[in-house]
Amino acid sequence: MKTKLFIVLFLGLNLFINGQNGLPIQVDDSKIMPLTTLKSSYLQENLENQLNANPSWKKLIAQNKMSVGIVDLSNPDQVRYASVNGEYMMYAASLPKIAVLLTAMDAIDRGELKETTEVKNDMRLMIGKSNNAAATRMINRVGYEKIESVMTDPKYMFYDEDCGGGLWCGKRYGGGGDTNREPLKNLSHAATVDQVCRYYYLLAHGKLVNNNRSKQMLDIMGTPDLHHKFVNAIEKIAPQAQLFRKSGSWRTYHSDSILVWGNDPNRRYILVALIDDANGEQIIRSLVHPIENALKKNTTTKLVYN
Repeated sequence: MKTKLFIVLFLGLNLFINGQNGLPIQVDDSKIMPLTTLKSSYLQENLENQLNANPSWKKLIAQNKMSVGIVDLSNPDQVRYASVNGEYMMYAASLPKIAVLLTAMDAIDRGELKETTEVKNDMRLMIGKSNNAAATRMINRVGYEKIESVMTDPKYMFYDEDCGGGLWCGKRYGGGGDTNREPLKNLSHAATVDQVCRYYYLLAHGKLVNNNRSKQMLDIMGTPDLHHKFVNAIEKIAPQAQLFRKSGSWRTYHSDSILVWGNDPNRRYILVALIDDANGEQIIRSLVHPIENALKKNTTTKLVYN
């Protein structure tokens, strides 16, 4: 009897130490720190070494045509962050649809937007299938002014002129119509790695709008319908991992963002990449192994590729 009790207590303690099986992550609010304060010099060195080992990537990084950010969530009490060109804002195509999603959730929670079946379906289509018509309907429902106000809200500051800009959606997806371009580079759909990483970090901790709305957003962003870029690579090496993502592509601009929540706590991380290169889609796929190598060197437990 004592042995059984010990096993139950041990398993419970192990789960507590290594993190929960589900999201959002449950930790004390005092542990949810500004991401900039969680930068790890060790993880930064690992990331740079992995990226610079590829001469083509090293050149793109030097030209500000490649930005990468990672957040290590393997230990909820010791989150680590690293990025390359993290504050450099680039055109991000459909990735900023996550800004529309957050704005809609904020509007629903405030009673400014009714949560109808049509709205819920459009939010899923906008994220899961990256459907442009659904995204445009959502933008029309909330409006540019509301999107800007949420992105610049002091609660989030996902767009900050003093820190290189950030996440912005100021144009409908499709032709025509008025625009509300961001002030620094006049981009219609923009992002920085730092701000997108912050978005996923707060989402993972249930801090976008509130815990319940964050859960809804995770449900919408989970089980991706598009199996390319990061998803293509991660599904091969960790088919059981939960994936929450949004990507984008237009001409030479390719972007992807993903929250990976594996059964093994050592495979729990956020990965964001912005690429301006014709081969960007393949580069993003190829990033997963080097990134996981950087993370492996940041832990004492090796990840198993299966």
